[in-house]
Amino acid sequence: MTTKQRRQVVTHLVAAFPQSSERRACRLVSLSRSRWQHHSLRADDALLRTRLRELAAAKPRWGYQQLHVLLRREGHMVNHKKVLRLYREEGLAVSRRRRKKHVAIARVPLPKPSARTERWSMDFVSDALFDGRPFRCFTLVDDFTRECPAIEVAHSLPAWRVIHVLERVGAERGLPKSIVCDNGPEFAGKALDRWAYEHGVMLQFIRPGKPIENAYCESFNGKLRDECLNANWFASLGDAQRVIEEWRCEYNEERPHKNLGRRTPAEFTKSLQSQTPSTPQRLTA
Repeated sequence: MTTKQRRQVVTHLVAAFPQSSERRACRLVSLSRSRWQHHSLRADDALLRTRLRELAAAKPRWGYQQLHVLLRREGHMVNHKKVLRLYREEGLAVSRRRRKKHVAIARVPLPKPSARTERWSMDFVSDALFDGRPFRCFTLVDDFTRECPAIEVAHSLPAWRVIHVLERVGAERGLPKSIVCDNGPEFAGKALDRWAYEHGVMLQFIRPGKPIENAYCESFNGKLRDECLNANWFASLGDAQRVIEEWRCEYNEERPHKNLGRRTPAEFTKSLQSQTPSTPQRLTA
């Protein structure tokens, strides 16, 4: 029983049994009289609670730490502990989805990149439209800045479409030294292998059955699934492309990232550009 509940019980006993003393009522529920007579001097948080509920409704899969960052951006000078208290009192906690337990095995740590556009990760995510027709998402992630340069959405994504996306992104920011991927036919085929050789990009294949070795992209795909694919109902392929692209822009420019010091990937990238002089990027062949 919480202290708040104990105080409510004492208040009820005092009102229902006027012949009984406050001291006895407090003793029955193991609550000190000073605790029962205490009146909170906290300021009214009605406006903060309202704004917190609005943000939680707009971002239903964001936790209190990310909502705290949004509140601070809007000028609310409040620490994370108070946001957590209000978050719990308003019943806004995100429901956790239980994952299947696997046998614990030794994990191979993935070396961390040290610069932007040093290493990318890529993978596929599958989903379906309202009528059951499947579609796929080709996701591309910069492992250092956690940016998502592109998400290609289509019913079919063969190797030539993967190459087209890589060339389009490479023309904008340069190509990386290596790209981490699994052993799917789109990645392990001759077309992508020839393209990577001609452009000086090393394809870093993970071991079969070891998705943890592509942890950066797997983590991003989990957020895409949780915050976008599971939260939306797609009427057509064009609708899915529009919604997923909007979410990608939000992820890069608005969503705080824990491993980036609660900054967005765009803010982190901007801080890197301000700290170091610009250097020429790798040119595509």
